[in-house]
Amino acid sequence: MTDSEHGMDRRLERAILELLERRGPTATICPSDAARAVYTQDDDGWRALMEPARRAARRLVAAGEAEITQAGQPVDPDRARGPIRIRRAR
Repeated sequence: MTDSEHGMDRRLERAILELLERRGPTATICPSDAARAVYTQDDDGWRALMEPARRAARRLVAAGEAEITQAGQPVDPDRARGPIRIRRAR
């Protein structure tokens, strides 16, 4: 992993936590919210950050800081397929 990739990973983790902090205690966010928050251009290049944002969410789950949900229920991050939401750990 390059320094810039490592830096982006940390920025995505911070963005997820900051976005959750700004919302209600039961609110969720989409990984795209974090990708858009850290992407600085006006085009749709944030889409390339979707998988890194999902990985950042998985790291936050492993650290006990977040949960990944589907249909409102916590799911195993390694088994989640398709759209996910991220919320604060409960």
